[in-house]
Amino acid sequence: MRLLPPANGNRDIAQLQEDLPQEQLDNRKDPDKKREALKEIIADYNARYGTNFSLDTFDLYYQDIQKRIKDQKYPNRDLPREQKIDLTIVVDMLLTGFDSQYLNTLYVDKNLKHHGLIQAFSRTNRVLNDSKPYGNILDFRAQKEAVDEAITLFSGEAGERAREIWLVDPAPVVVGKLAEAVEKLQAFMQSQGLECQPEEVANLKGDEGRAAFINHFKEVQRLRTQLDQYTDLDEATHTQIEEVLPTDTLRAFQGVYLDVAARLKAEQGKAADPADPVQQLDFEFVLFDSALIDYDYIMKLIERFSAKGPKKQKMTRDELIGLLRSNAKFLDEREEIIEYVNTLKEGEGLSEQQIREGYERFKTEKYARAVAEIAAKHGLAPEALQGFIDGILRRMIFDPDALTELMQPLGLSWKARAQKELELMEDLAPLLRKLAQGKEISGLEVYDHA
Repeated sequence: MRLLPPANGNRDIAQLQEDLPQEQLDNRKDPDKKREALKEIIADYNARYGTNFSLDTFDLYYQDIQKRIKDQKYPNRDLPREQKIDLTIVVDMLLTGFDSQYLNTLYVDKNLKHHGLIQAFSRTNRVLNDSKPYGNILDFRAQKEAVDEAITLFSGEAGERAREIWLVDPAPVVVGKLAEAVEKLQAFMQSQGLECQPEEVANLKGDEGRAAFINHFKEVQRLRTQLDQYTDLDEATHTQIEEVLPTDTLRAFQGVYLDVAARLKAEQGKAADPADPVQQLDFEFVLFDSALIDYDYIMKLIERFSAKGPKKQKMTRDELIGLLRSNAKFLDEREEIIEYVNTLKEGEGLSEQQIREGYERFKTEKYARAVAEIAAKHGLAPEALQGFIDGILRRMIFDPDALTELMQPLGLSWKARAQKELELMEDLAPLLRKLAQGKEISGLEVYDHA
């Protein structure tokens, strides 16, 4: 059954009804029944999301749906998944005039053509970043001819050239490119007198060699990320990908890449020579991120590790740590999570809530020790330093006057105090960034290259 909202004076909806004769014809059949059905749909929506929409406020209801789809940009830790929308079933609304980079799959069970087909397909083809280089279209109507006609019309090119412009390479072609990228990585490592193994990357000599590794492996990761977008790979293709670069080896390389990239990124901006290879690197950390592997997902995996039961149903400690090391999402916090995992006993049977609370206690105690050590090193009272830190995190603004006040009990001259402040901030800035959990602290950047 197809539903369109009653126009009720809304010219946009009235125009939509005029442009869609089939839907208009459908709505002439049992209009009261369809109206009641739409009321039920909105009532269900209100009950789920705590809203108060009606047919008279359909536009606001429609806008709220769009907002919840776009809210996928917020991690579940900041906005619970229950407040977002993952899947939407539509007839024509949202097929055009709507844009969300976080849509990645369109399931088509309707005949489309020309600009309508291109516009509908484009809903999912908004590039988010290198972790979503394109969208997926699953067509249940076998519309290859209509697709070819549309892309030829709108690209101004004919035949295969039009398809090259609009459509991604078939999976076997990408697998071939992946094999070439892995061969280039192997050749580079061999040119450095090293085996192409993750543990050998630490033996690369000089930043130039490490920068070259970053560029070679980044291409390998880009192609693996592209292959991850294909939803129709058969078992033979999966096997071929695994033979090119086994998942365990890939994950180990990802962890090494993130370690090397983090160190090199800290060096950017410090060298005077703009031709320095490190200064020219684009690390593309987003290639090593995953929308599926977030904080909640990791907490659930730790619960499975802690759970009692057969080992084959659980992730081992090494597998869990490998996953953490290979994902850029945890770049700022992964060492803490790994340290916490190493304190747990496999099969201990902790609940997810106990694991979450235990991790928060672990972080609190670790950071308290770090503050005490920094305070002792710089001759400050721990409670005074903690108060200084709390003030910064409360406003997310670095206050130089508060730093001067913190140093005042030391009774230093202006010059000595300025040097002491630099020494303190060299130790304190990394801790502040960890405590900020990825949020920016305004004014702290002045100590980045001090």
